Amino acid sequence: MKIAVLKEQAEGELRVAATPETVKKFIKLGAEIAIETGAGETAHIADAEYSEAGAKIEARAPAIQGADIILGVQGAAPDSLKGVKKGAWLAASLNPFGERKRVDAYAELGIEALAMEFMPRITRAQSMDILSSQSNLSGYKAVLDAAAEYGRAFPMMMTAAGTVSAARCFVMGVGVAGLQAIATARRLGAQVSATDVRAATKEQIESLGAKAIFVEDVAGIEGEGTGGYATEMSDEYTKAQAELVSSHIAKQDIVITTALIPGRPAPRLISDAQIQTMKPGSVIVDLAVEQGGNVEGAVAGKVVEKHGVKIVGHKNVPSRLAADTSALFSRNIYNFLSAFWDEEKGGPVLDEEIGDAIRLTRDGQVVNERLLSEGA
Repeated sequence: MKIAVLKEQAEGELRVAATPETVKKFIKLGAEIAIETGAGETAHIADAEYSEAGAKIEARAPAIQGADIILGVQGAAPDSLKGVKKGAWLAASLNPFGERKRVDAYAELGIEALAMEFMPRITRAQSMDILSSQSNLSGYKAVLDAAAEYGRAFPMMMTAAGTVSAARCFVMGVGVAGLQAIATARRLGAQVSATDVRAATKEQIESLGAKAIFVEDVAGIEGEGTGGYATEMSDEYTKAQAELVSSHIAKQDIVITTALIPGRPAPRLISDAQIQTMKPGSVIVDLAVEQGGNVEGAVAGKVVEKHGVKIVGHKNVPSRLAADTSALFSRNIYNFLSAFWDEEKGGPVLDEEIGDAIRLTRDGQVVNERLLSEGA
């Protein structure tokens, strides 16, 4: 069983899909590991460290040659996979809805493309969930980015010259990223509040010491989707939430938005009119900017200023902490493959529950029901 680990080619992608730690673990399972030259450099892992762990360092073409499994952080360009073996697995974050043509190209290559972001949110797959591991650090980094742009201190400070008031931070969307953002802002000393369309998150918000901002007594809330994800809201709830947020957001110094709906554009949470009500010098960090953005006027890859408010739209936030996110991503990949490792066959054999959920292509066809049913 040969496993190849690719150097990322996407612009701004600094992560890597394996570390010396996971290389050693794969070798213990009986796998042969080929690392593309320089794959870990941007995550501060030298080729020599992989060699010491037992991997072979090769250029892309020989690394791919004969590989049974190819690992990446983002999906490799199909034309860079020339010479790949028919039936080989490609396991990575593949952005199936946004890169459907690339998925079709994988099918034409005859490989089995496995979208790690489609991992079902079930108990036994928690350690394989790349969205959770990467979002956790994204939420942390969002607060640091906000602090870097905010021209004042986060905590309350009492000095002989007077008192500095604590920053007010509002987190919109309380998934993994939002919860970590709350915890990080609290640790920095901010007064934190948060909201979400899912009623179940209220207790989580309060358990972290933040104030929960929720619409009460409104019928038609449809916020809880399958697998713990948020889904669309009723018109009545949307209107009530907008009114509540408008009154609350005007008092905030920092706002962090994290709301995503799988397979659809990010919901718009903050309008230009609401931005105008914020104090000059306030900061908004939009973690959903690459999926269309939660904030009107947010620009992917840029920090822009509107009405005296900075709107931070960094791309690929997990990559901004490449060493740590690579370590977590690579463990997710190892936990996934090792959980299905069949010693007799010398490699992983997927079951239906997880295999059918993440498998995009097989035998030259696009086979994922979720991808096909949602018309991507």
